[in-house]
Amino acid sequence: MLNNQSCKDFWQQFIQFYEEMYFVPYRRTMQKEIQNEEDVFKLIAFSEMLGIPNPVSFYTLELMPFMLEEFHQWHQRMGMEKSPLEGFRCC
Repeated sequence: MLNNQSCKDFWQQFIQFYEEMYFVPYRRTMQKEIQNEEDVFKLIAFSEMLGIPNPVSFYTLELMPFMLEEFHQWHQRMGMEKSPLEGFRCC
């Protein structure tokens, strides 16, 4: 006979398995959408440095130190082999 704790563990594992099986077909699609949203946000944030006028540069300027760590991966995903910024070399 199963005690209360093992029964509870079984149901938690069952629920976790069920959720994983439900989300597996959609996981790649959701990750792709999240990546696209992040890319658009980075384009807006880096647009001033790329020479594109940015109406919200005052707000995005504070985020630059946090976003520069991922800049290399972003500009390669956007199809730029080398860094488009003159003063910033990441490659």
